[in-house]
Amino acid sequence: MLDSDIKSQLNQYLQLMEGDVLIKVSVGEDDVSKNMLELVNELATMSSKIKVERTQLNRTPSFSVNRAGEDTGVTFAGIPLGHEFTSLVLALLQVSGRAPKVEEKVINEIKNIKGEYHFETYISLSCQVCPEVVQALNLMSVVNHGITHTMIDGASFKEEVESKEIMAVPSVYLNGEFFGSGLMTVEEILSKLGSKPDASEFNNREPYDVLVVGGGPAGASAAIYAARKGIRTGIVAERFGGQVLDTMSIENFISVKYTEGPKLAASLEEHVREYNVDIMKAQRAKGLQKKEFIEVELENGAVLKSKAVILSTGARWRNVGAPGEAEFKNKGVAYCPHCDGPLFAGKDVAVIGGGNSGIEAAIDLAGIVKHVTVLEFMPELKADEVLQKRLYSLPNVTVYKNVQTKEITGTNKVDGITFVHRDTGKEEHVELQGVFVQIGLVPNTDWLGDSVERSRFGEIIVDSHGATNVPGVFAAGDCTNSPYKQIIISMGSGATAALGAFDYMIRN
Repeated sequence: MLDSDIKSQLNQYLQLMEGDVLIKVSVGEDDVSKNMLELVNELATMSSKIKVERTQLNRTPSFSVNRAGEDTGVTFAGIPLGHEFTSLVLALLQVSGRAPKVEEKVINEIKNIKGEYHFETYISLSCQVCPEVVQALNLMSVVNHGITHTMIDGASFKEEVESKEIMAVPSVYLNGEFFGSGLMTVEEILSKLGSKPDASEFNNREPYDVLVVGGGPAGASAAIYAARKGIRTGIVAERFGGQVLDTMSIENFISVKYTEGPKLAASLEEHVREYNVDIMKAQRAKGLQKKEFIEVELENGAVLKSKAVILSTGARWRNVGAPGEAEFKNKGVAYCPHCDGPLFAGKDVAVIGGGNSGIEAAIDLAGIVKHVTVLEFMPELKADEVLQKRLYSLPNVTVYKNVQTKEITGTNKVDGITFVHRDTGKEEHVELQGVFVQIGLVPNTDWLGDSVERSRFGEIIVDSHGATNVPGVFAAGDCTNSPYKQIIISMGSGATAALGAFDYMIRN
């Protein structure tokens, strides 16, 4: 099951195991079962600390990772390769007793959860954000005996996925009821369970020299550059990585030929933690005011104060705004073709958007689904010529240009899309099962109101130093009026804003 390169890397990780691990495997005669049994047996040959035992679990094929004489509740229903291979490695290490790289206060929050919580996460092995959810819930299962978690590969349990009408991954169920979908960090899961830091925990903090709002590439860069000046630095963010976490492959990050979004996001957080930065995760900003200090109000009611603030709240997927989009989100309307594409195998889908993102999505989906319909508002596609050439070479793609989406239709889930030809006014309807929206980004700046100057698109207007129209308030990255939204540009603008903020402080 494992090639020589993976086995070589895995062997190094398995040497970090601290105690014995028992893998209980439940298999049948199907191909997935045979491959699963081969995988766990191969793991056992690589470490004397791993033993394998045949048993009967709730799902077949599946296997659980346990301590000797103790069930941890960590189960994989499916073969955790691809993006989920790291989830398997971490499960082996953490169950063996290896301490997770998580703050002690987070571990204590998990331990303090009372009751029985049985989580199930439906994933696809091509989903790059699924592992973060799987790893968070596996960690919680290892730390708290009242919590169990099962990763379920949708491709291995198609009937189960279809019976629950799951059309987006990751989809998490708690005690049999839908809990949430999309990316969730361990802090966000704890928050949904009611374990939230009290506002007083933040209000008692001394004012910062520089407070960074946002944890994407721009925010991480700004925090590092500020901290390296030896000034009191804080960073408050909903999660580290931002839009990077939704990026499948990154091939234009100079000096790194190839990486993936979640891997880069983890590296950003790891790098920030090398410095004396006060990190506040799973928190969203609600408002900003300029007083004696610059005050940032959080949604939990807390107020953070700082001499200078750097806004790096990034951007999110832009919505079409057509009827049916919100109603059928995760019920046929999706925004990540890499994550959710496999769930539409053999079905008909549409891609709204003719830019690079939209055409790349259409090309990827064409290799999975039955047919792709591309809808572009403008008279011509905006994607690069090389992408258009590839698109038009595909036999199962239809392109409509100069059309406007009127409605995404359905009852309990998407069953079609209606659009209007802008030149003639003629209305047309196409029956399909999925709609992927790829029409660009909108800045996460609504919470600012009129506190700083923004463009008509909502982007924060900054000068060459990253300064806004409010003294002491700087901004960087995709939330600004920077003409190009690229990771490397965001990092550079984060550094510029931090240096600009430092210069502001020494002059004032």
